[in-house]
Amino acid sequence: MEFTPINTQEEFEAALKDRLAQKERAVAEKYKGYTSPDDLKKLQADHDTKIQELTKNMEELTKSLEDIKGKAAGYEKEITDRDAKIKTYETASVKARIAHEVGIPYELSNRLNGESEEDIRKDAESIKGFLGSGGAAPLKDTEPSGNNEQAAFKGMLSQLKGE
Repeated sequence: MEFTPINTQEEFEAALKDRLAQKERAVAEKYKGYTSPDDLKKLQADHDTKIQELTKNMEELTKSLEDIKGKAAGYEKEITDRDAKIKTYETASVKARIAHEVGIPYELSNRLNGESEEDIRKDAESIKGFLGSGGAAPLKDTEPSGNNEQAAFKGMLSQLKGE
């Protein structure tokens, strides 16, 4: 290659242009596969927008979740209350049935204690023991009296009373 001197401005700019183009190709080749600063700014702006949208959605979902938790707690309380009422009714029914079976007055059925039917039945039997056999009282004096005169007066008196 032979040296040729540059004599004009146009020759200088043409030689410089070739050298700059060669350097640009070398830099482009070196950074091939990398993101340019302009593209990086666009990607960052898109990323920031998506993060803001996700944050907004997350806040809405958190609020919805809190609302649902509040409703669920209310439903759980209602269910617990209803279960307690049902258990109370079932226990009262069992007590009344056992009181009837054992032969104690219905008014005493609410006094029976126990968690299971067996416990309630044992308590009913113990109360039945305190009440005794409790046969029905006679409606009329059935014992013979020793004095016929007194018996006649008692009979007349009972007829007057309407017994």
